[in-house]
Amino acid sequence: MAQMLIKSLLNTRAYPESTTSVHLLQTHISFLFITDNFVYKIKKPVDFGFLNFTTLDRRRFYCDEEVRLNRRLCADIYLGVVEVRESPAGIVIDGEGRIIDYAVKMKRLPEERMLHRLLAEEKVTDEDMRRIARTIAEFHRIAGRSEEIDGYGSVENISRNWEENFQQLTEFIGISLSKKDLRIIREWVKDFISQNRSLFAERVTKGFIRECDGDIHSENICLTDKVYVFDCIEFNKRFRYSDTAADIAFLLMDLDYHGKSSFSSILLDEYQEATGDRELPALLDFYKTYRAVVRGKVESFRLNDPNITEEEKEGARGKAKLYFRLARGYILRRRLTPSLIITCGLMGSGKSAIASAMAFELGIGTVAADAVRKEISGLPVYSHDRSNYGQGIYTPAFNEATYEELLNRSEKSLIAGQSIVVDATFRRKGDRARFRSLAEKLGAPVIIILTSCPDKIIKQRLDDRMNKPAAISDGRWKLFHKQKKEFEPVEANEGNIIPIDTSGPLLDNVDDILKRLELL
Repeated sequence: MAQMLIKSLLNTRAYPESTTSVHLLQTHISFLFITDNFVYKIKKPVDFGFLNFTTLDRRRFYCDEEVRLNRRLCADIYLGVVEVRESPAGIVIDGEGRIIDYAVKMKRLPEERMLHRLLAEEKVTDEDMRRIARTIAEFHRIAGRSEEIDGYGSVENISRNWEENFQQLTEFIGISLSKKDLRIIREWVKDFISQNRSLFAERVTKGFIRECDGDIHSENICLTDKVYVFDCIEFNKRFRYSDTAADIAFLLMDLDYHGKSSFSSILLDEYQEATGDRELPALLDFYKTYRAVVRGKVESFRLNDPNITEEEKEGARGKAKLYFRLARGYILRRRLTPSLIITCGLMGSGKSAIASAMAFELGIGTVAADAVRKEISGLPVYSHDRSNYGQGIYTPAFNEATYEELLNRSEKSLIAGQSIVVDATFRRKGDRARFRSLAEKLGAPVIIILTSCPDKIIKQRLDDRMNKPAAISDGRWKLFHKQKKEFEPVEANEGNIIPIDTSGPLLDNVDDILKRLELL
């Protein structure tokens, strides 16, 4: 039936208004048919335990609920529920024939203004994040409260949601998450709940348990003259009735997942200013972990979806693994003393990949020499300087200015009690010494991730990079041996040195580092 539905509704004549095209998007629970001006969303007849769309009556009920609930934040976007009928000419929307399903009808929002796209294209401003924060804060301020809703803020209900996640994840052990990582998350969650029972009770007393959205992330936000937050959770009030901290934590986690953690403090500060919720930071890691686990679970469910391709399933598995590792990282970083982590290695040796992965998995900040160098020179970050070695923006003066700025940003992070990963070559002993002195002054450990791999692999990486316009680095093979000749070896007394052969899998490299740091 699903294939017949898809085939029929990809026909432009199946709709009550004229359209020049139709294309299909799928989630684990819905088919979305996108026409020129509208979106029609049909629920898949699935049962995941926490949702059940297996009967026609259920699908109609939840279509009605979706419209009702989403009109709270998108009153002019959700137009209503329409009938899907089986006509002699095929399956149509609002035509003649037997009703076989229902669809939510929405105005089509501009795809180029979706937050996840704007983030990827570096088109989001600090004021955009403040607008989003104020919109969510106002929504939370007027969101429904009741004695029933308060009950969902109890430790018993919070624990129930977690336990359901853990049970549903068992079939994906060894596929999208490891048994060890699941154990780390499970044990930490149990301890956190046990140690913070009074905090959870206080959240109920102070009125922070509301009828929330339940699904606030960048793919569900559109920035026009208004901020639209759409596609809330309609299928289970247990996921919608929650702490407002859990709602805003979803978007904060999503920013971390997409490598945009720099916006998190702006969003959080504006949200706290608007709501007065000063206890929120104490719960953030708990709820960000929860949201990352749920997203990993949802992506894992797609592995059992017969309506998507093997390629799409492999993509879902990759996303799920990253979400679970992000969840683990929120826990591991609590074990890490605020530290100065620097990379050290030749161009093409894997420094940036390691730095990015470490920052992602531990939920900490990172600053890269390549980006800072372009910034202080006034060049676009993705522009390229093909000067000879030591010339252009790579003169000694530019090198000095770049490392000085890296040092300044590192100092700000450490003073704030936050670890930071500095992605740079650090080929000079003097530069390493300056950063070590800063860390010693502030009482922070220094960790040097010393990257290396065979020259033939470096050559391949540098050659491949030349064909990628979006690569920030200007490193290339013709410069490699000159840099190698200048490189000053790292000595044993320079700090906690962790040598890594980056010719192996990146995630294995990261786990090796975490084990050396006694975080795993």
